[in-house]
Amino acid sequence: MRRVAVVGAGMTSFGEHFALGLKDLLPMAFAECAASVDAGIDTSDLQAAWFGAMGTSDGFPAGILADSLGLPDLPVTRVENSCATGNDAVRNALFGVASGAFDVALVMGADKLRDTASADMMWEWEAMARDMAWDYPLGVVAPAGFALHVRRYLYESAATPEHLAMVAVKNHRHGATNPKARLRFEITLEQALAAPTVVTPFRLYDCAPQSDGAAALILAAEDVVDRFTARPVWIRGVGLGLDSVMHQHKTDMTTFPATTRAAKRAFAMAGLTPADIDVAEVHDYFTGLELMSYEDLGFAERFGAAKLVETETTSLGGALPVNPSGGLKAKGHPPGATGVAQCVELFQQLRGEAVNQVDGARIALAHNIGGPTAVSAVTILEGPGSDGD
Repeated sequence: MRRVAVVGAGMTSFGEHFALGLKDLLPMAFAECAASVDAGIDTSDLQAAWFGAMGTSDGFPAGILADSLGLPDLPVTRVENSCATGNDAVRNALFGVASGAFDVALVMGADKLRDTASADMMWEWEAMARDMAWDYPLGVVAPAGFALHVRRYLYESAATPEHLAMVAVKNHRHGATNPKARLRFEITLEQALAAPTVVTPFRLYDCAPQSDGAAALILAAEDVVDRFTARPVWIRGVGLGLDSVMHQHKTDMTTFPATTRAAKRAFAMAGLTPADIDVAEVHDYFTGLELMSYEDLGFAERFGAAKLVETETTSLGGALPVNPSGGLKAKGHPPGATGVAQCVELFQQLRGEAVNQVDGARIALAHNIGGPTAVSAVTILEGPGSDGD
């Protein structure tokens, strides 16, 4: 397999884009991505595309991407894998380029969840995909499904609702300075703990806002990287992990096996360990997920995640900043775009161009989990200056 690098990255802001459709958001993200390619890129350089999208009321997703970019001859593969869609699109595009089938590929992710038709479609899709339509009358929607795990985690570990609030405060602080984030304001620990309950143990500020947005990456094989940049960001490892979606089949509610499996595969492919990671974008759809994922990704020992937020290890300025973009919590969460946008943020981090720059960042990790809890994707990136540059 050939080595593959990210040579361009861009995204729209995340928010309530009621006046814009996917056909507007996709070109906006692609334009920023193309502009970030140091030596420039022409659409004729693109040989294939992978498009992560959960659902759309605008029509056939692959056709929307090709039409909106004015590339009717571009072969487009649509990827959908719950909230892991974005990083799974990166994974599939990586294999397409690494295999030698293509030299240059486009990865895009986008969703319009603030559109009523799309929101309805997402509800129906989740029920059908899981063959668990009975869950919804019983109230086991995403917040409740994840809450079952986090509540048990709080019972068995030393973590408390205060630690969940610390994650929210941290990510709001990071997102406040990110112009692409939806919730650009800070909150206090007291505000987080006093907010209305959504489903125990999640309060309002523990939950990420569903949002609209799009993100784009351009991948190039090592043979042609020099045509586009002298500062490539290499994709070192990718991993996808699965687990049962049925809660009654889970023997341990305090861990997400999908994440541990995805991380194990990504680290093995990269030849790295969790100790090598300098910055991470971790799936914080709910604050408790970020806390639990510290352990599943290998950043903390079993039931030791609370110590990382207590000591501000995962804050900007700490030893391992997590979600310097603000994460899903402050930036927003259009599922198809989220994983791609995480890689956009890390591309900028590893090139020293990020808004909330982590000093000396060389190795980065992006992580999604969805299903809920049934699928996870992990991507590991390395900045310019790695062997072979």
